[in-house]
Amino acid sequence: MENIILIKYNIKHIKRGDLLKRVFVFLIFLTTVLSVLFNPFITSSVFSKSNKSVYVINIKGEINPGTYYYVKNSIQKAEIENANLILFEIDTMGGRVDSAVNISDVIVSTKIPTVAYINKKAESAGVLISISCDKIYMAQGATIGSAETIPYTEKNISYWTSQLRSVAQQKGRDDDIVAAMADRDIQIEGIIDKGKLLNLTTKQAKKINFIDGVANSRYEIYSDIKIENLNEVVLEKSLFDSFVDFINSTYIAPILLALGFIGLIVEVITPGFGVGGVVSILGFGLFFGGSVLGGSASAFVFFVFFIGIAFLLLEALAPGFGVFGMFGILTIVISIVMASNSLAQALIYIVISMVLTILATIFLIKKLPKRKISKTLLLDTKLNKEEGFIPYKEKKEYIGKIGVSISDLRPSGKIRVDDEILDAISESSYIERGRAVQIIQINGNKIIVREIREG
Repeated sequence: MENIILIKYNIKHIKRGDLLKRVFVFLIFLTTVLSVLFNPFITSSVFSKSNKSVYVINIKGEINPGTYYYVKNSIQKAEIENANLILFEIDTMGGRVDSAVNISDVIVSTKIPTVAYINKKAESAGVLISISCDKIYMAQGATIGSAETIPYTEKNISYWTSQLRSVAQQKGRDDDIVAAMADRDIQIEGIIDKGKLLNLTTKQAKKINFIDGVANSRYEIYSDIKIENLNEVVLEKSLFDSFVDFINSTYIAPILLALGFIGLIVEVITPGFGVGGVVSILGFGLFFGGSVLGGSASAFVFFVFFIGIAFLLLEALAPGFGVFGMFGILTIVISIVMASNSLAQALIYIVISMVLTILATIFLIKKLPKRKISKTLLLDTKLNKEEGFIPYKEKKEYIGKIGVSISDLRPSGKIRVDDEILDAISESSYIERGRAVQIIQINGNKIIVREIREG
């Protein structure tokens, strides 16, 4: 508790001019880093031409904004280089609904023929991606289905099943079968009973004509759809694609958010612009930048977040905790919701990041005093009589005296009493400059006043 009080003492005594300079440097540096780091780019490659060109896009692991970024850029590359066919090799347990919808949109919108090859499994979000293709092939022993949303709510299921039905109808597939993979209340005689989710094996899917064929390799698919003399181009994830995928992981995203908050705390309580500021910029920048690149949010989310930070910085310059602080926290929460898949996911991110931030702050308070840099974090000056410190004395004789406010009291400010300038706090309401006030209470070193109103 003593350490926390000392930290607050340090924050309070940072010069306002210095803090404003640090804020300016922080925002300029953040803008520069983000403009360099998150400038989208598309690379192109040259390959030998043949009669037919097939581009292979691998969709494996968790479906998240990073997956969308990779798929979108890969489809654009195939379109630029006039591919004849795009084959999606799918092996996923699912992931984020918003990313699956975004991927579905770019697949459906391309004019290049598309094929989904379910090599092992297409569960949950993988169902929507698979049915978005013109044709579906499954390997022996593969599965497709179990597309229930988490959390399972009527609103989520209604939205998700409508997406599945819409794409299934557009691609000429049985939308009841697709919807039964997401909604356990749907019953299809001879296929699925009510209360269960539909999950089809390769054999079952072929039997009900849900898929276009069975293949144990991509070349069996090419042979089945009569593509010969082909040139296959496998579009592997670039290092940057993998990086975007990594920072959008449901395990990494809240950690990045926590790093942003931790760095911000360290930056505020230390003099100058240093490691804390850099960590904060990278943490927040990667969290929000990953969502922007992954199509989950627009660049407007950065503006909303900056507004929240600005409110908190204004609050830091004002005494107490008031409107600026509340608006700052609310705006930052809104920006996190905008960058997330859903309100539930945003709350999970916030809770995890706050727990990590609190634990890290406690660790810093306990451990950093043992290091040299602790002198920049905590005030270690000992206030004792031997070094000339004289404790304050309550000035009870001021009670009842009348003075005038020489600054606005909101609620703290300055008053003049008998040619002496004192720090004072308004009893309740805001008091304008130049108003007559009376000292009504002395509490320690706090002088509490009340405005004297005429009449």
